[in-house]
Amino acid sequence: MISRVADHCFWFGRYVERAEAIARMLGASVSLALDAELPPEQVWRPVIVVSGEEDQFCDALCSGDDEHPTWGDSEVVQRFMVWTETNSASLHNTIRAARWNARSIREVLSLETWEAVNELHLWSDSHTAQAVYANHRDQFYHHVRRGTQLALGLMRSTMLHDEPLDFIWLGVLLERVGQTARMLDVHHHNFTLASRRATGGQIIETALWLSLLRALSGSEAYLKRSAGRVSSDAVAKFLVSEPAFPRSIAYCVHSAYDRLSDIRPPDRHELPGGSALEQLRVLDLWVAARAAEPLAGPSVHDLLTHVVDEVHEICGLLGKELLLGAT
Repeated sequence: MISRVADHCFWFGRYVERAEAIARMLGASVSLALDAELPPEQVWRPVIVVSGEEDQFCDALCSGDDEHPTWGDSEVVQRFMVWTETNSASLHNTIRAARWNARSIREVLSLETWEAVNELHLWSDSHTAQAVYANHRDQFYHHVRRGTQLALGLMRSTMLHDEPLDFIWLGVLLERVGQTARMLDVHHHNFTLASRRATGGQIIETALWLSLLRALSGSEAYLKRSAGRVSSDAVAKFLVSEPAFPRSIAYCVHSAYDRLSDIRPPDRHELPGGSALEQLRVLDLWVAARAAEPLAGPSVHDLLTHVVDEVHEICGLLGKELLLGAT
């Protein structure tokens, strides 16, 4: 498999997963703004921070003051995260990037996968999408989630399970690790701070953590594991270490290592990708070891920062090694 195709497969998977994550996060934030008695900036600022576009948002819309009202303006934040052309992490740009990468690897995608991605892109570019966004915000985010989920499901059920799908799913899994870690890190800090300040105590804290779980499609799975009890430490432990939840850090890192091992077996030293594989193996063992340790307070931030940094470096190594392995 040539490097160019592998790179497009990898990024196609990442962009599809990213689009779903953004839509889920925005939809959950809309619900949280209605359900919890919190200052608006504590609901909407984490959306910008998780996306990694805080500087871009401030340059475009803020005065530089942390208390600037745009942080808490839900319409400004949502418009920035959905439509703004200069925001590389906007939902519209992410869907466009997924479709561009899909077009570049059209020969390895199934027809149904291509149609699902292309239809979502055409819809997001249409006046219909603009109207739905303006009048039925929940329906807009739901449509994007269903479109990306359809594409992900069709890949698994209509494509050969060979190298192209391996690279696509490796991208999906590594993107999912980063999204889960960043969302948990930002929300753990902000939600803990908010619950201390807010009146309502346990009720507010429960609403905050259920909102995070909904943003990661994990509320039902968590409640089944925890028998309905919600706490910050238990939610963090679930999202980091639960081996049976497909968006937990432990599950995604281990699955990504298995996927990369299929692409580049550990004993095939003549193939590119060895450095990324070894670093992913070490991260997998490190995350697994954290399952036996208590997870609370500052240790959560330290763990998640390490995961985000490692995944960023692994993705960089994969890009370099894929280019070096071009044929």
